[in-house]
Amino acid sequence: MWGMRRKIPSLQALACFEAAARHQSYTRAAQELALTQGAVSRQLTALEEFVGVALFKRTRHGVSLTDCGRDYAAQVAVRLQALEQDTLDVMSMQGRGSVLHLAAVPTFATRWLIPRLPALKRAQPGLTVHIETRTRAFMFADTPFDCALFAGTPDQVRQWAGTRAVKLLDEVVLPVCHPGLLQGQDNFSPEALALLPLLQQSTRPDAWRQWFEAQGVAAVQALSGARFEQFSMTVAAAVHGMGVALVPRLLIADELARGELVVPCDRPLASQRAYYLVRPEGDDSPPATQIFLDWLLLNTGIGMAD
Repeated sequence: MWGMRRKIPSLQALACFEAAARHQSYTRAAQELALTQGAVSRQLTALEEFVGVALFKRTRHGVSLTDCGRDYAAQVAVRLQALEQDTLDVMSMQGRGSVLHLAAVPTFATRWLIPRLPALKRAQPGLTVHIETRTRAFMFADTPFDCALFAGTPDQVRQWAGTRAVKLLDEVVLPVCHPGLLQGQDNFSPEALALLPLLQQSTRPDAWRQWFEAQGVAAVQALSGARFEQFSMTVAAAVHGMGVALVPRLLIADELARGELVVPCDRPLASQRAYYLVRPEGDDSPPATQIFLDWLLLNTGIGMAD
């Protein structure tokens, strides 16, 4: 049953183990895998004999993982998922084209990148891009990602160990709100803006204070107001009239065009942050990464960083 050359159990045994570990139940694992409970039990007994360690222990309510079983289950789940993704990649491309696994900050991916993906597909029909969200630095060796779209300061990019980065866009923030919040007025001064409800971003706690300092205004309310984790939430709150949001211009082009948001005080401010494409250092990047980077550079030099 077991291969002699590699210390790897059968995939059937690992699939049974992963399902039983997730459900803490042989019965539910059997139902998920369309097997009998006896078949699952036999696979798990054989797996425990193979590794020489008890992976499950009996309880009054069924089974639970041992400490060793819990550690092993966490590793097996990740590797089965990666193996499944690799298989799907091969199946989807039928031996043609290439696949790019991209990590991206969520709002930039949703509002800037995804609307442009049809153009990328027309330019590079053989390239398929898989996107998952990541907001912080990570070790590429521990993930399936080829590259990452990252928003951060130059220091944050420099401190991302084992990577190299290409700057794509500077981030320019400006205040926006629903037109109804202005009660028929426009062109607010920074002092008048400070009296309106200010929407806060938890990942940018000093953003309003920096904006008011740049305008030479002491705003006691700069740190007050409803707080949201992501720009998409902050923008939604602004669209619904909850207050004034300070957001990157490139993320709200649609809302401005539709009139859902307006600029009450046209004082854009270049933040310290920018958008970068980050990839592992070295010269062995897959060709798909270079194709994607070349396309990004063509599509970010269009005045969005003004």
